[in-house]
Amino acid sequence: MSTNTPAFLIQLRRHWGKVVILAMLVISIAAASLVFAPNHQHTAATMYHCPMHPFYTSDRPGNCPICGMRLVPTVVAPAGAGGAKPAETKATTDAKPDAAGGTGIEGLAPVHASETQANLAGVRTAVATSGVLVSTVRAVGNVVADETRIRQVNTKVAGWIETLHVNAVGQFVSAGQPLFDLFSPELLASQEEYLRARQTAAQFQSSTLPEVRRGGQDLATAARRRLQLLDVPQELLERIETTGASQRTITFRAPFSGYVTEKMVLEGQRVDAGTPLLTISDLSHVWVVAQLYESEAASAIPGQRASLFLQYDDSVRLSGRVSLVYPTVDIESRTIKVRFEFGNPRMTLKPGMFVNVEIEGQRARGVLVPDSALIDTGTRQVVFVEESPGHFEPREVKAGARRDGQVLIQTGVKAGEQVAVSANFLLDSESRLRAAIGATAKPGHEQHK
Repeated sequence: MSTNTPAFLIQLRRHWGKVVILAMLVISIAAASLVFAPNHQHTAATMYHCPMHPFYTSDRPGNCPICGMRLVPTVVAPAGAGGAKPAETKATTDAKPDAAGGTGIEGLAPVHASETQANLAGVRTAVATSGVLVSTVRAVGNVVADETRIRQVNTKVAGWIETLHVNAVGQFVSAGQPLFDLFSPELLASQEEYLRARQTAAQFQSSTLPEVRRGGQDLATAARRRLQLLDVPQELLERIETTGASQRTITFRAPFSGYVTEKMVLEGQRVDAGTPLLTISDLSHVWVVAQLYESEAASAIPGQRASLFLQYDDSVRLSGRVSLVYPTVDIESRTIKVRFEFGNPRMTLKPGMFVNVEIEGQRARGVLVPDSALIDTGTRQVVFVEESPGHFEPREVKAGARRDGQVLIQTGVKAGEQVAVSANFLLDSESRLRAAIGATAKPGHEQHK
């Protein structure tokens, strides 16, 4: 070996066999690792989602089919590589138990929204409370005169109206006030007959026979009774007995206080027996007739208390009662007439006016929520419950009575839960949309890409 050979070459030549053996061992280990290593894919998958609708995902870039926004990329580690799982690509719409013990609603899905999104959409919530609600039936009624307080004035004899003291419809008359003066030959003849009977009875009083005295008295009594039956006033009978002279005309007076609602006679007119002359209505008490649907009429019971109020005057509120539920149903409107009785001391209620009536029904206990929280589709009733901040779960409920802006929830919501009371229809639209997209992403449906 030359004296000029470097020292490291001398050492390499001396241990060359060991170097070869070590290199062969490294190559063998590397080859074994390639043969027995598991077949993992360590390449991260790139997915795309909508910023406004994060439940929509796609493996290709493009626009969101819901709102049209550009999809943004999201890197998701594949399954088996450790770490995150693949992102969900469909919404769950299968029925599942909810907090109230019910199940999810077909066609609706939960809605997730951040605090900012909920505020921008105008979503507001209120707490469901436990309480008692009194059902109320409201209807529009028509004021009519109390038929038991209407009197038609006529005469039982023929004659002529010489003086008409009440000569206008709408005029108020007091009980005993003169209405008209009637000249009647029949009444005049009856007065003369009574006077003669009185004279005869006075002459028979001097007879010694009791039968004669009694006969004369009976004759006078019968003649006086005849005048009474012909509606001759008591004061006129006393005047005839005092003066001993008949009266040419007889003044007829009002039987009670009220308003002249009809006038069918003129001064100087000849009238026959039974001819309607005037109609007097006592309006200190009136009737209100309202029409209620069959389901509402069941709450009206004769004797039940009722309230009356006017739309144009909040200061007027009267108390009355149900007096009659009519036994028939109107074929065209499918309603039942209900009659109410109300006092009318200040003549606030006038026949022909429309008023609002209210009946208090049965008292029911349950969960109370604002009526704005209820979405009634006609086939089902839905309330959105905020189970956690930003998580709104649709619940199918059974609603009962409503009053003063509240509705009684019989099933579906518990006291203490938060329910959405505004922007409900936005939540409903979003819920339907999520459910529809989730349904298309189920097995058997081709996912939109």
